[in-house]
Amino acid sequence: MPLSPRDQQIRLAQVALIRLVVQASGNPEARNELEPVLAQAEQGGWTDLVPRIRRVLKGERDAALLRGLDDEDTVILTAILDGLRDPSTLPDPNDAADPAQAAPGLAHMIHSASHGDAQALHWLSQMAEQMTRAGGDLARLGGITKRLVDGERDPDRLCKGMGAQGESLVLSLLGELGKLERH
Repeated sequence: MPLSPRDQQIRLAQVALIRLVVQASGNPEARNELEPVLAQAEQGGWTDLVPRIRRVLKGERDAALLRGLDDEDTVILTAILDGLRDPSTLPDPNDAADPAQAAPGLAHMIHSASHGDAQALHWLSQMAEQMTRAGGDLARLGGITKRLVDGERDPDRLCKGMGAQGESLVLSLLGELGKLERH
C-alpha cells in the first residue's frame, strides 16, 4: 500500500533514526551511537516509541509492537520493521522531496500545528531542523516553517532567496494551506 504524503514526510524527517536503528540491530558498535539518540528522544516525549525500539534491538519483530502507538510512531516503527525484513524499503536520506508529494503532507502538519496540535508541532520542528541541515532551498524552507505556523502567507516574503524548485514547493504548500483553511 502506498504511503500517504504525510507518512512519507514522517519517514523522510526520521530517516536518520530509522536507518540507525536498523543498522544497530545487528551491530553493537552502532548501538553505542544510537543509545544517546534514544535517550534524548525519550526525554523529548517519545515515551511510547523508544521502549519499543529497544525491544526491536533485543530481537522482537512482531507486529504487536505497533499496538497502541500514535500514527507518527507507527510510521517510524513500521519503517524500522520493514527495513529489518528488507533493507531496500528503507527511506533514502538523499531523496529530494517532490514538491507535488511534499506539499500536502507539510501543509497538514503546518495546519495542525497552527491549531494547537502539539504532536504536529513536534514533528514539524524535527523536520525543520533536518531541512535546515540539508542546505539550499530545503534549509530556507526549514527556516520559514515557524512563520507558516504563525500564519505568514505572503509568497514574496516566504520565497525570498529560494531557487525555482524551492519557490515551487512553497507555492504548492501555500495552495494546500489555502484549501485546508477554507474548510
